[in-house]
This record gives sequence, C-alpha cells and structure tokens, in this order.
Amino acid sequence: MRTIALLALAILVALAPIEALSAPDEAVLAAARAQDGPYRETLKGLVDVDTGTGDVPGLSKVEAILTARLEASGFAVSARTAPAFGGNTLIGTRSGKGTRRIMLLVHYDTVFGTGDAAKRPYTEREGRAYGPGVADAKGGVAMILHVLAGLEALRFDGYGTLTVVFNPDEERGSRGSRDAIAKVAREQDVVLSFEPSFAEAGVDAVTVATKGINYASLAVKGRASHAGGAPEAGRNAVVELAHQILQLQDLGDPAKGTSLHWTVMHGGTKPNIIPDDAKAEGDMRYFLPSEYDRVLTQARRIVGAHRVPDTQVTFDLAKGRPPLPHNPATQALGDRAHAIYAELGADLTLAEIGGGTDAGYAFQPDSPAKPAILESLGIVGGHYHSADEFAVLASITPRLYLATRLVMEVSKETGR
Repeated sequence: MRTIALLALAILVALAPIEALSAPDEAVLAAARAQDGPYRETLKGLVDVDTGTGDVPGLSKVEAILTARLEASGFAVSARTAPAFGGNTLIGTRSGKGTRRIMLLVHYDTVFGTGDAAKRPYTEREGRAYGPGVADAKGGVAMILHVLAGLEALRFDGYGTLTVVFNPDEERGSRGSRDAIAKVAREQDVVLSFEPSFAEAGVDAVTVATKGINYASLAVKGRASHAGGAPEAGRNAVVELAHQILQLQDLGDPAKGTSLHWTVMHGGTKPNIIPDDAKAEGDMRYFLPSEYDRVLTQARRIVGAHRVPDTQVTFDLAKGRPPLPHNPATQALGDRAHAIYAELGADLTLAEIGGGTDAGYAFQPDSPAKPAILESLGIVGGHYHSADEFAVLASITPRLYLATRLVMEVSKETGR
C-alpha cells in the first residue's frame, strides 16, 4: 500500500493490483470514442452559462437543457425545488429489462459569479479545457449525458432502473437538495457520483471514502469597560476567546482522520473599550460518524475552564455533509472500477479525500441494504474553484469507458 498527499486536500491510497477483466470491450470503447466530440460540444454549452449557486436565471437555462436531453433519452423527469438558494433538483428515471437500480449523481452549480462565463468562455489549449466549472462539475454533467448516449448507441438496457440526479446547490452544502438525494439513493443498489478527479496528484483516481464536514462555533460573553480609565472593571472576551482556542486546538485526531481548525475570529468594537463579545468559527473534517459526539462532548467539557473570570463561553458544532466512510460495498465497487480501467492498460487509484461531497448524503448508515457508492467518476481536472480550473481532454474517452462499463457490469448482478 502506498500513500500520496494531494494538495493537502486528499490522501490517495493505491490498493494492491487486482486481475483485469481482460482486454477492452471493443464495442464499448468505440462507443466512448464516438462521444468525444459531442462531449466537448455539450461541455462548451454548459460552461458558457453562469450557474453559480443561487444564480436562478442561469440555473434555469441549464435546467431546461438537461431536462430536454434526459427526456430525449426516454427519461421521465421531475423537478424538485431546492429552496435554500434557488434552482431545482432534477430527477430522471428510465426503466430497463434487468433488476439492478443504478443512480448517476452530480451537481450543475458552480462557485463562480454572474458574468464569469462571458469573461472566461470555454476554451481548449494544450490538451486542456478551461472555463468556469469546466471540471467541477460541468465535466461530470456532460459525462453522465454522454454515458447515457453511449448506452443508447450500444442498445444496452440491462439495468432495472437508471436514475439521474442533477442538483443546483452542491457548492453551498446542498442544503436544498440533500433530502432528495438521500431519499432517491435509499432506493438504489449502486450510486455513481461524477465529481471530478485530480490531475495534480499525477495519478488517475476514483474516491471510495470522503470526509464529513461540521462547523464549529465558539462564543464568549464578557463585560465592557474603558480600556484606559477602568480596565479592571471589564471582562475581556477576546482574551478568553484566545485562551479557549488554545485549549481546543488539539481536539483533532490524526489517527482517525479527524481535524478541527479555527479559521475565523471576531471581537471588540473600539481600541479603547475592553471587548464584551468575541466569536470564532472552525472547520471540522472526519471519517468516523462517532467523532461528532466525541468532539462536541470534549469541547463542552474543556470550555468550562476559564482564564478570565466571570465570562460565559459556549461551544456548538453544526452538522454539515456527513462522511462517506469506508464500507465493503463501496470497496468492492472500487475494485471493479480498478479492474475495468486496467482493461485500457491504465492504473486507477482508489482515493480517500478530505473534502465532503454529496456521496455522503447518498450513503445510508441506518439502512441494512446500503447502496454501493463510488465518487469522482467525472473528468480528470484541477485548480478547482479558481480562474485556472481545467479539465484534461485526454481523460474523456477513458472516463466514458469506465462509467459505461461500470453500469453494464453492475447491471449483470442479481439481488440487492
């Protein structure tokens, strides 16, 4: 087992090689190659529309495109409002002749602002495509659409149901779509999520485990007084906040993959007033669901020890995205993907990443029949959330082949 650090955002674990399923399926490979040009055309059309989270006009335009494409492929499509930021979650379903229930998932919003698409339209140069959200995750949206096109070209309908979910608010925590994602995923055997992979790591990867995200908050209430005339009458909330942050800085547990970093601080109003109020915000990442309770319990015990008398301290931990923890079903699906990629003479790394994704909402920890979930099946890219975000054009055909073969292979299985 070898480990590679990825931009301090992910840990990539290459598992021991397993035997490939043999030579490439030439029919599937030809179908994937045939989609290369159409994929680029689709990607350009998506990138050249602003769909920042909450940009309802742009989201609505892309929603109409996606609805039309799904309906043209024989999907029954419904739209569910994602009220937190605006836009709709699209859910399309098509029945086949088999038994397995397969879900394809990705978001169509980006982190970019209105007008960015006009400033930086889709371009290709030196083997890469550029533009707002070109990889994260419009490359994944296009990947799903052209996997469907490839399956149609192959006349493959061996699945029981094929369900596509496009949501409009992933970049702000999927607060309006997470319940719909979880509900649809509960009825699936397999969930394939099309976030992008990571070109900067120098390896090709899919993801088998993602960290969850929680949001820590620390608040101190003190007493104001004049900093020059009567400082002893005050109770300095900023000093107490600093004390508490130092006490809480070791709540992470590297052995478990848990971290808690304080990232924002506020306190005081004027230089000559002892501050009576101070606040801090922090970011917690974790793989094990039990870490939420541990951190919350320990933190609330720790903040009981004060440096500044007569101050009041409160700690809270708001839940964000849950983790996609290691589990046998996802591991088996990752092994299958590794073998399929080997058919192309390529190595596929199975990754653990520190960033939370919608795969966490799709995971069903309280269900005895958990779907197998595989993340990062989208295009290979990098520099996400920046003006230099890119997608690697040479990865289009291999990624189309991988996802198409995965759908076909898991469709052959029986039972849940």
